[in-house]
Amino acid sequence: MDYYWYIWMMNVRLTQEQKTYVLNSDDVYKIMQQVLLRENKIGQNQEHFWAIGLDSQNKVLFIELVALGAVNRVNADPPDVFRMGIYKLAVRLILIHNHPSGSLKPSDADLSLTDRMLKVGKLINIDVADHLIISTVSYVSFKNEGIMDDLLHSGNYEIISKEEAKFKQWKIETDKAIDIAKKMKKKGYDVDTIKELTGLKKWDINRL
Repeated sequence: MDYYWYIWMMNVRLTQEQKTYVLNSDDVYKIMQQVLLRENKIGQNQEHFWAIGLDSQNKVLFIELVALGAVNRVNADPPDVFRMGIYKLAVRLILIHNHPSGSLKPSDADLSLTDRMLKVGKLINIDVADHLIISTVSYVSFKNEGIMDDLLHSGNYEIISKEEAKFKQWKIETDKAIDIAKKMKKKGYDVDTIKELTGLKKWDINRL
């Protein structure tokens, strides 16, 4: 594909009405519904993945079509999602994709992708404020549903130091040892045997 044709295709031309301030998910949907309705019938039957970039006052800086997929899937990677946001000095991004089926229920893939982008955004100081799944007649907002808050604390896709990683691994192994020790105590194993098999200290075992 010719490079200049690719750039033209991926950047959505904003009308004067769309060069506005976004206050809530309804505002985002009004803009993106118009964008989706511009597509012909064949285009509307493909999943699209867009990113809207906002400045510190929530003014729309750009709308970019990041990826175009099939009827029931679309793939987007962090470099593609954040490229324009970095270039335009966006403070926050809103992610949007459509479901041609009309179903607005987030899939596991939708949640995982959003979680990943949220954590990458934290790393590069661009806030991923929301993710909307849209159709030509309605939408669902991850932020309104509380999904963004849940993903923020999911523990997935976190970048941590070696010390934190070692502590987390130690905690996992210790929790497993404690669980095994509890089961052994219930079956009547003596403390010395439990200590030998689990590596726990006698004092810890006696507290169980």
